[in-house]
Amino acid sequence: MATPSETCIENRARIQPDMMNNYDTAHGGGVLKLMDEVGAMSAMRFTGETCITARVTGLEFTRPIPRGEIAVVEAWVYQAGQSSIRVRLVADREEPRTGDRERTCESCFIFVAVDEDGFPVPVPELTTPTDRDRQLEESGLAAATDE
Repeated sequence: MATPSETCIENRARIQPDMMNNYDTAHGGGVLKLMDEVGAMSAMRFTGETCITARVTGLEFTRPIPRGEIAVVEAWVYQAGQSSIRVRLVADREEPRTGDRERTCESCFIFVAVDEDGFPVPVPELTTPTDRDRQLEESGLAAATDE
């Protein structure tokens, strides 16, 4: 059975000119795309199946990511249902020369595990054997109640 820490994935993307809006910062849709991709990777690592996005909840942008800085997206599974998986996502802006970070947005995504024909399939049970696993689960559940 999978644990939240086993599903934890972090990915980076440097904000390039083709990813920006009129304000010289990362386009919100581009950041959302990065979050969706990393979230799907986390869900698939948990299920061992193809996972598709079913819902995005509580997405709020609090800071922009300027051109040349790095978007750091982290995702982990915090809850599993019959065929659905809840994934916590956070995105930070990172200054590439110093590594200093600031939170830019966060959300909870719901993915559904599907077979080759696109039909929902059962997912494993989520277990939390370590303190880190319980911390990740609690963080996801706390964010989900804020939606």
